[in-house]
Amino acid sequence: MKVIVQEGPFDPYQVTRDYEAQSLPVGKHGAVVTFVGTMRDFNDGHNVSAMFLEHYPGMTERHIEDVCQEAADKWDVIDALVLHRHGDISVSEPIVLVAVWSAHRAHAFDACRYIINYLKERAPFWKRESTAQGQRWVEHNTEDPGVNSQGTKQKSA
Repeated sequence: MKVIVQEGPFDPYQVTRDYEAQSLPVGKHGAVVTFVGTMRDFNDGHNVSAMFLEHYPGMTERHIEDVCQEAADKWDVIDALVLHRHGDISVSEPIVLVAVWSAHRAHAFDACRYIINYLKERAPFWKRESTAQGQRWVEHNTEDPGVNSQGTKQKSA
């Protein structure tokens, strides 16, 4: 499993292809599930023109590695790759890539959702958004309405 936290844009599909070609044995996986998160131009009722992501080098990677291992312990995962941006990010640019390889799709889907929900809800990143009203630090992240970061389905209200 590999975790990369980098500054600067990336092509998530090329990164996935390259990693698979270099790191996975041919024919051992029947599924790869990828999630690509991009920067949207709105949040909490405000238009957002840019974002700055800050992290604590070393600690952030260890936390993400731990959650990838948790996913591998819960599901039959062959490999996982997480690439997450930090620094200045523009609207529509990819922020995060999660790719999970497994023999079967259900394991890959579940593990991918588990990892991305962790990244969205609890990972040690701090976000500063640029809006028409000025810059503001994001105080909370949005949760997946269907499943929490522990992989448990949430009941509808």
